[in-house]
Amino acid sequence: MRLISALVLGSLMAMTSSISAADLKVGEAAPDFTMVGTDGKTYTLSELTKSGKAVVLAWFPRADTPGCTKECTSFKNDGAKMRDYQVVYFTASNDPLENNKRFAEKLGVDYPILSDPDSSVAQKYGVYNPDRKAAQRWTFYIGADGKILAIDKMVKTDTHGADVATKLGELGVAKKK
Repeated sequence: MRLISALVLGSLMAMTSSISAADLKVGEAAPDFTMVGTDGKTYTLSELTKSGKAVVLAWFPRADTPGCTKECTSFKNDGAKMRDYQVVYFTASNDPLENNKRFAEKLGVDYPILSDPDSSVAQKYGVYNPDRKAAQRWTFYIGADGKILAIDKMVKTDTHGADVATKLGELGVAKKK
């Protein structure tokens, strides 16, 4: 009986923790993260927001797949539009860093792709899909105060870079002077 009770309690706790992570809301503090980028630098949300800039964190499922290639290429092609704003932006996946480095080099991206190989950050953001063992394609807009400004769960891979730039304007993120 104790074993059954322990299993039920453990299952409920696991469900509760995944539900709360998946239920991040606009206005709440974004979970802090530390991830390594394809440029070799380590990025921490709490450090990034100290710069007074907004942060865009665009999760994608798997490096070097058709949809992810379109999305990351769109970020590269429309990067100038995003750089008009006081923002730092990244794409991110739970691929190993070496996979993301090869992918970034293949595409010639001019921004860092972040790696979360143990999926701990993806789980905090509620984007980790355990069935696919990959992140869902969601984008988080985080204000300079560290609070979530918006969450896009309906990403269009072909136009995502331009869509992000438009959303930054709609959210009132300051433009560079």
